[in-house]
Formats: sequence, structure tokens, C-alpha cells
Amino acid sequence: MAHRILIVDDAAFMRMMIKDILVKNGFDVVAEASDGAQAVEKFKEHSPDLVTMDITMPEMDGITALKEIKQIDPQAKIIMCSAMGQQSMVIDAIQAGAKDFIVKPFQADRVLEAINKTLS
Repeated sequence: MAHRILIVDDAAFMRMMIKDILVKNGFDVVAEASDGAQAVEKFKEHSPDLVTMDITMPEMDGITALKEIKQIDPQAKIIMCSAMGQQSMVIDAIQAGAKDFIVKPFQADRVLEAINKTLS
């Protein structure tokens, strides 16, 4: 069975890019969210195997959403997505329980490497 993924990013084109990479490689994108608050709701609704989470978003940022999801499911697998220059936030995210991070602009092989490593 294909791994079920939730994609979280406030930019629709970024969600589309990740979704495209994942679908072409046999993953099942079960939901998308455009901010952290939506991410937490969609996580509860779909219980995905993995979440790709943008750090900087309106309403609720990715690190806050990560912490909330980890309270719901301590085993949740979350990979953070960040633009260059957000190293301190990435460190915060890893300390809060993120499994890995990928840097924008996305390289398909790096996205797949992070996801496969996290799911194995």
C-alpha cells in the first residue's frame, strides 16, 4: 500500500511541486493544508504516514503545528521545508521532533531521499 502523505505549505505552487514529485513516485497525497492550524486538523482527519511541513506560514507556523501534531501523535513523522537562511528555525524544528528537513527550491531526489529515509 502506498504511504499516505499530508503536504503543508502556504504557497499553492509549492504544494503542487511536492505533490507532483510524490505522486510520480507512488506516494498517496491524502490531503493538503495552507497553514499550521489546517495542518493539525487534516492530521487528525487523515492520520497520514508522513507530513511535509513548511516553517513560515500565516495563522500558525510550522514549528507550532509540529508541536501540536506531536502532542496528538508522538510517533508522527514530519519533515520540515524551509527556505535558505532559516537554519535557526530548522534547529528548533528538529529539537521539537522533526525527522528531517528539505530546503527550497526543492530537488526531487532530496525530497524522495528525506521521505524514504524517514519512512523506513
